[in-house]
Amino acid sequence: MNVHDEKCVMILDERLPLGIMANTAAILGITLGKAMPEIVGADVADKTGHEHLGIIEFPVPILKGNGESIKAIRERLYGSEFSDVTVVDFSDLAQGCKTYDEFIDKMKDAPEADLNYFGIAMCGVKKKINKLTGQMPLLR
Repeated sequence: MNVHDEKCVMILDERLPLGIMANTAAILGITLGKAMPEIVGADVADKTGHEHLGIIEFPVPILKGNGESIKAIRERLYGSEFSDVTVVDFSDLAQGCKTYDEFIDKMKDAPEADLNYFGIAMCGVKKKINKLTGQMPLLR
């Protein structure tokens, strides 16, 4: 992976409460790190010799959207043009589950059209990511 040709972004529903937005970003980031461990840098030591776990090697802008715009982007990402983009999504269904087993059971019976996305993260060729998100403002 060439970090100069790749881009990762997150889009969060700006209408969500701050705590749910923070939780959504955390879940997206953890899952993205699992799916793409090569984007996490090596552990580092500070001057006193204390170790700090590696972090992602490039910025991840967090953009603001709403449920409808996130859903529209998610639908586009199912297309063959974006098959090489790594995508993580987090929905109301996932957020409402108490256990992962419950999530699995509910998800297998949920049509994608019924999911309401709280956030989405994507990583891929910069040109493709910009095509999907270039007009979206930063979450501030």
